[in-house]
Order: sequence, then structure tokens, then C-alpha cells
Amino acid sequence: MAKNAKNKVIAGEFKGWRVRLGVFGQVKMSRLFAKSIKLNKDTVKSYEVVTDENRKSLGLAVGRGLVGSFLLGPLGLVAGAVTGKSKSINNVIIIFNDETQSLLEIDGAILNAVVKKCF
Repeated sequence: MAKNAKNKVIAGEFKGWRVRLGVFGQVKMSRLFAKSIKLNKDTVKSYEVVTDENRKSLGLAVGRGLVGSFLLGPLGLVAGAVTGKSKSINNVIIIFNDETQSLLEIDGAILNAVVKKCF
């Protein structure tokens, strides 16, 4: 079964904080009952993507392949298997303006928002 990104700070400063998408594509790090920090060009000095692990969800690919095979024969089997959803897990180092660092494990949607907001 495919693993989903934790969308959390997994090491460094703010370890354990959640990372989430907010309104208008804002990315926020927050902890229960603590102040949240926006990740954007005003707060982040630099960032670096460490790994990008893309995986096809085998279960979905097989399931789609079987449905496609039933409906369209062998061609449907191939088409269904190829259209399985990709899961992405990205490890990103964030260096804040005050030189503190955090290692995030985030999904592709949050990574795209971080890149846009920190550019």
C-alpha cells in the first residue's frame, strides 16, 4: 500500500508541527495552541528539496486495470493500470531568516505552494 506524506516537520526546529495549505495557497506550520508560521519569501531565507519519491498506488492501478479489462478488453487492462494515481513524498529543508532550520515531509501540493510562495 502506498505511503502518504506526513505533512509535518520531522526534524530540526519546530519538530512535530503540522504543515498545511491555507486560504489562497498559503502554507502554514502550526502546533496545537501555538502560533503558526507562514512559509513565504518574508519568513524563509532558502529551501532545498532533498528527495522526491513518486509511487504509483498499486492497489488503484490493479483495480482500474481489472475494471478496464472488463469494460474494454485487453486494451482497457493496460489503460487502467497506467492511470493509477501517483503519490509523492517530498523532504524539504527550510532555512528561516533567523538561520533556524526545519526538515519537512510534505506532499506534492504543499511542495508546489512552498515553491510558489518562496520564489
